[in-house]
Amino acid sequence: MKKISTFDLYPGMILGEDVLNFDRQTILSRGTELTDTLISRIELNGVLEVYIEDEKEEVPPPPPGNHADYAPKHPSYADRIKNSPDFKKFKEEYNQITSGFKFKLNEMVDRNVEIDTKDLLKEPLSLIASSGSSSNTLDMLHNMRDYDDLTFAHSMNVALLNYVAAGWLNWSDEDKELAMACGLLHDIGKLQIAHEVLTKPGKLDNEEYKHIQQHSVFGYQLLKDRVNVHIMNSALMHHEKFDGSGYPLKLKGEAIDRFARLTAISDVYDAMTAARCYRGPLCPFRVIEIFEEEGFEKYDVQYILSFLSNVGNTYVRNACKLSDGREGEIIMLNKGKLSRPVVQCGYEYVDLSQHPDIRIEQLL
Repeated sequence: MKKISTFDLYPGMILGEDVLNFDRQTILSRGTELTDTLISRIELNGVLEVYIEDEKEEVPPPPPGNHADYAPKHPSYADRIKNSPDFKKFKEEYNQITSGFKFKLNEMVDRNVEIDTKDLLKEPLSLIASSGSSSNTLDMLHNMRDYDDLTFAHSMNVALLNYVAAGWLNWSDEDKELAMACGLLHDIGKLQIAHEVLTKPGKLDNEEYKHIQQHSVFGYQLLKDRVNVHIMNSALMHHEKFDGSGYPLKLKGEAIDRFARLTAISDVYDAMTAARCYRGPLCPFRVIEIFEEEGFEKYDVQYILSFLSNVGNTYVRNACKLSDGREGEIIMLNKGKLSRPVVQCGYEYVDLSQHPDIRIEQLL
């Protein structure tokens, strides 16, 4: 049995221990065979690492190479983006900006350097401007998944997503920039989690679990009286849930800072759209479906509906492949079931809300 990062999970693995959330409630039981959906459920609950049974010889390893090796003969939507000049430019700028952000964040923590949020925002804002639109930003982030240090790249992604999502909510320019700063600094407390706990090969005991939970408190303490109160609160509250099931304070509803409520959604969305060894990033409509199944009680309904509907609208008029093999064009979203739009396949209109056995498998 071995402990591995949630990022490295793939379907077919067998859980060696129960998977618990930070409240020590069982999400999945020992012996469960993982599927794509179950892996996403683990991510949605903020679990960083799980125990996996050692593979038997008859269990095949994950397919070699990356998802592009198994793509259809014509270039996929993701492949077309990755091969575009705009993406290559975005990737270069992203890597440079994230490397600089990593240095600045470590300076803030290790040397107590003054936090200048305006300076922190300059380069991420330029990245937003260069992407051209919110839909382009989503596409770029959805495929920008090979940065070496996931902790800092994740914070950068959440910052960019926060900015876009705040725009969807018609927040002011000032609040959009503040939302971006909240995303940049929401996980700063992870830099004070004991390395031996994060990398421990054996099972974590109760005290070690409590220590990991403290990263949001550590972040708040690091930022206290150094930044805007909403940035402090986002570090503290981004794991709080609207139904009171989060941590560290078990806050409910509007007791959670509105910037933290938005950051919580961007945080989980970025985790679910991360590429894995066995596939590229999840199809946006699969992510929407997981949120619909798991998330409406846990997140501010106004914020999550705005987020998901705008993600869905980004891909209206886009070609797609259905799980039954047909190809078509996404025509219209269903407001009551955003993950199941109407798709035109030739002369036929397929309302996926009426066909629970069919889903969008891939954007083309």
